[in-house]
Amino acid sequence: MIEFVYLSLGSNIGNRLKNIQTAIKLLKEIGFDIIKISSIYETSPWGITEQLSFLNLVIKGKTNLFPEELLKEIKRIEKEIGRKPTQKWGSRTIDIDILFYDKKVLKSKTLVVPHPQLHKRKFILIPLKEISPRLSHPLIKKTVSQMLKDSSDNGSVVLYNKTLVKKK
Repeated sequence: MIEFVYLSLGSNIGNRLKNIQTAIKLLKEIGFDIIKISSIYETSPWGITEQLSFLNLVIKGKTNLFPEELLKEIKRIEKEIGRKPTQKWGSRTIDIDILFYDKKVLKSKTLVVPHPQLHKRKFILIPLKEISPRLSHPLIKKTVSQMLKDSSDNGSVVLYNKTLVKKK
């Protein structure tokens, strides 16, 4: 079983770039095979706006882990990098979200896929469009490009760096 998965990574505490690079390294160590990595974007906070800017990117990869297993590994990685429980949409050393898990639609107590807010967030849609503009949302029935065009999110998403994070 090899499934295509899209993950969003973000950080706004400490060395944001190093936190993201460490997360990518740890994802590779659990067998997450990275296919594409977007550029890094500096983004305004979403939800709670009185906090530092985030660095965000999206990665596409392959995994043999089932969705709940992947989520468990992601939570372990976040904790290893120093994530502490905070308020919803609060500051964090690292945040890793499963955006899409192949074309599956999943809903459990711990995991909803596709990510329920991705179509509303430019900080996800812009890097996602960069690597997979024609990817279609299985519930909304729109491509990433169409969701971005329809988005009412007016948050700032500015190119931070195209080359600091390498695939391999």
